[in-house]
Amino acid sequence: MSVEMELRGARVRYGPLEALHGLDLPVPAGTVTVLAGRNGAGRTTALRALAGTVRLAAGRVLWRGEDVTGLPPDERARRGLCFVPDRGAVYEGLTVAENLALAGPDAPVPYPALLPLLPRPAGTLSGGERRMLAVSRALLRPARVVLADEPALGMAPPVAARTYALLAALAVRDGTAVVLAEQRVPDGLPPGTLLHELRRGTRVFSGEAAEVAEVAEPRAP
Repeated sequence: MSVEMELRGARVRYGPLEALHGLDLPVPAGTVTVLAGRNGAGRTTALRALAGTVRLAAGRVLWRGEDVTGLPPDERARRGLCFVPDRGAVYEGLTVAENLALAGPDAPVPYPALLPLLPRPAGTLSGGERRMLAVSRALLRPARVVLADEPALGMAPPVAARTYALLAALAVRDGTAVVLAEQRVPDGLPPGTLLHELRRGTRVFSGEAAEVAEVAEPRAP
């Protein structure tokens, strides 16, 4: 399993507060990785550190072994990184169709529910519709690394299930490194999904998500 990106000893501070405490985080290619934990655990900050939208106070960001710590977000995007943040992930002043065209002008729309909304400004969409649009841009743009912060937030359960299936296909079919920040492990992710549980900016558990599911299931009497 080759490592596409990696945080090594990453420390991030917001003023006097340290959000990541020397975090080591490998991001393997062709794999779905889930960063789980409560609010304030460091999930979002870890994604931002990989994307380059926050600076490291210490440590390094590696891309296939190359130090890219000083590389700005736009340069990381040119290398094949796509970041879907928890907010501000769409261009509100553009229509849905124009947002999609930025990722792939001739690509099919991943969510049928977006088709009647194509002429509407993205700023008029509901929260779930905005998440569909944001994730669509990640799905339509060829990427080596996709970072998604709670991609299914606000979606109806069937749409959320479709979202995780589409993101999983990027890893299984295309070999993309997919990293999801979630409060808990979503259902429907493929075998081999990796889980890193974060707590107060440190990693307290690492392993396959299936291991946690097996422990959580009650045994038959």
